[in-house]
Amino acid sequence: MQQHPTSPPTTQPKQKLPTSLDARFKLIRELGSGAYGTVVAATNLETGQEVAIKKVTKIFDKPILAKRALRELKLLVHFSGHENITSVFDVDLVDPRDFNEIFIVQELMEADLHQIIRSEQPLTEAHFQYFVYQLLRGLKYIHSANVLHRDLKPGNLLVNADCELKICDFGLARGFSDVPANNAGFLTEYVATRWYRAPEIMLSFRSYTKAIDMWSVGCIFAELLGGKPLFRGRDYVDQLNQILAVLGTPDDATIGRVGSARAQIYIRSLPRAVKISFGTLYPNASPSAIDLLERMLQFDPSTRITVEAALAHPYLENYHDEQDEPACNEIFDFGFEALDTMEDMKAMIAREIRRFKQNLAARHRETAPQTPPQNTTPVLNRDRVEAVPREWAELQQPEDQDIARDVDLDSELGQRQQDQR
Repeated sequence: MQQHPTSPPTTQPKQKLPTSLDARFKLIRELGSGAYGTVVAATNLETGQEVAIKKVTKIFDKPILAKRALRELKLLVHFSGHENITSVFDVDLVDPRDFNEIFIVQELMEADLHQIIRSEQPLTEAHFQYFVYQLLRGLKYIHSANVLHRDLKPGNLLVNADCELKICDFGLARGFSDVPANNAGFLTEYVATRWYRAPEIMLSFRSYTKAIDMWSVGCIFAELLGGKPLFRGRDYVDQLNQILAVLGTPDDATIGRVGSARAQIYIRSLPRAVKISFGTLYPNASPSAIDLLERMLQFDPSTRITVEAALAHPYLENYHDEQDEPACNEIFDFGFEALDTMEDMKAMIAREIRRFKQNLAARHRETAPQTPPQNTTPVLNRDRVEAVPREWAELQQPEDQDIARDVDLDSELGQRQQDQR
């Protein structure tokens, strides 16, 4: 299928490719740019296939950016080949001895789900089912490698005109351990988009589980059903208030698991809220859709539906085939997170790129053939989708001050108490 730009063509791309890529690809147009990179469309001169080449810049300006680039690279390579995760065709850099940017050649997808939802493109229940199924299918593969994505949102779900969906942007991903005590370390530095953030993240639960991603899937599903985000908090406190207004006040046992005493006191000080039925919020949704949404958006993570159970839910029975929903056969190694110097991270990025190039052919041979689920959904109207600007969230990386400012609900409540004195 011929690919199309996600926005009207702009000027010719100005970026220069490394020699190895320049000999194989012809740049066509710039698709998007941000503070930390540029994405251009290009044609593979050998195959004629159009691809997206992402230039990630300023990698070594700050340690957080170097670690994020390394994490993104390693995870994209690890998951490459799954149909619902964006694939990497090639990776390169200009000079292995002195570089501050990398080039990643990926599939060219026409839009993201944020654009689809905001466009005037009419969406049916068949669209909702197919999008949610593909998201869960990709997430099962990610979770089976003991990886949490932690930043699932419409802007990080790429979509083409045939309604094929792929998960992207692993810059905030973290590992998951079957030992709960080992899962308490990364909550306070979580900086993903607030509207899709699980309540246990904001409330500093003593450990985290794969359920944090399932909450995000539920928020995305609700946004598909309603055409707008379900919980649009202005800050942490407002976000929590909006969640409680819909889900109702949690029971005492759940409140007792909140890691912040200040947050426990705050929740108990609020008037008791009664749960609002999702059927009331989304009267046009089918009972099966409402049931799945209810199971995804459970306040208590221990009662939230798992990705495997969600795939088997009756709402997705037209697509579900356990034999065609593969698990990753290798647990991802997060040992590189211990690196703390720019020199070590730069050396590992260079090694990863060399290893990728050496193993590319073998990796493709080892990848089991997959049969894509039959798609009976109507194709998308390109003109309507292209009228909505693409955010390119993956090019807008978090700054150090964001981490310091956006820690958890406890900090925000503490600041409010000080302001009231």
